[in-house]
Amino acid sequence: MSPTIHVQQLSKTYQVPEREGGFGAAVRSFFKRKYKEVKAVQQVDFKIEQGEVVGFLGPNGAGKTTTLKMLSGLLHPTGGSANVLGFTPWELKPEYLRSMTLVMGQRNRLSWDIPAADSFLLNQAIYRIPDDEYQQTYKELDELLELEPLMKKPVRNLSLGERMKCEIAAGLLHRPKVLFLDEPTIGLDITGQARIREFLREYNKRTGATILLTSHYMADVTALCERIIIIHHGQLKYDGGINDLSKKIAPFKLIGIQLAGANGHDLSKYGEPVQNEEDAEKRYIQVKAEEVTRVTSRLLADLPVHDITIADPPIEDVIEQAFNS
Repeated sequence: MSPTIHVQQLSKTYQVPEREGGFGAAVRSFFKRKYKEVKAVQQVDFKIEQGEVVGFLGPNGAGKTTTLKMLSGLLHPTGGSANVLGFTPWELKPEYLRSMTLVMGQRNRLSWDIPAADSFLLNQAIYRIPDDEYQQTYKELDELLELEPLMKKPVRNLSLGERMKCEIAAGLLHRPKVLFLDEPTIGLDITGQARIREFLREYNKRTGATILLTSHYMADVTALCERIIIIHHGQLKYDGGINDLSKKIAPFKLIGIQLAGANGHDLSKYGEPVQNEEDAEKRYIQVKAEEVTRVTSRLLADLPVHDITIADPPIEDVIEQAFNS
């Protein structure tokens, strides 16, 4: 079976005008403009199978959104190829557009001044969804996202979390087989993020949809994705499992220690001290994975240990090392 998404040597280069400040430079640029090449995406390759939920990660400006825009057909690449569901995205064939969706957390697809219900009906008309199918899909989305109390409110009166629920639901009314999600939980509080994650997990389970997700919230990635793709400066840095990344990029462990009585012991001779704001009761050191047994034995022998834990490093730290490698 062919992969749902197959990207080969995909590249995008922008010609960006540039000039110095001042009136003279402005006049000169009117007659002779200078351009700078910006390589947003450089020869990226990956495959995603049907039903996979894959995290697409990278710092700001890495090329994530540009890649999603090419895969959804909004941008034409300067090189390479992509095949999604058997279609070339930028050919913008109606069959393809009815089979995928792009949801961007920082962009609105709903009309600002009318109730969300009217935007939903507009989407029904655009995608030519039969009434019975629309009602069934809406019922399922309402069950998962609790949409009904929001439908009669103008979109401008919705909170950010409520609007994002409606934005995502509007993008799924036509039952797409592929979801491109660009920061779908951005700006939401912890409760809102958790609800969107739970919805996406359940939607993938029910429909078997393929999801390519970008996010700066590592909780999104660890909760939904077993596989991640890292892009940096437009180049593919890593493609594989989260646990494999930890072993490959950051082969170390964190040892957390809670001491009985006085806490003035110097831990730097056992490993590199690190901060852990989520667990103030323990002091943490970082050690190489192969030295965990030896260091733990020394700690237990030398210090009045009340409690000790061994954990993998936070995925944020692992990915940060990947970005800088």
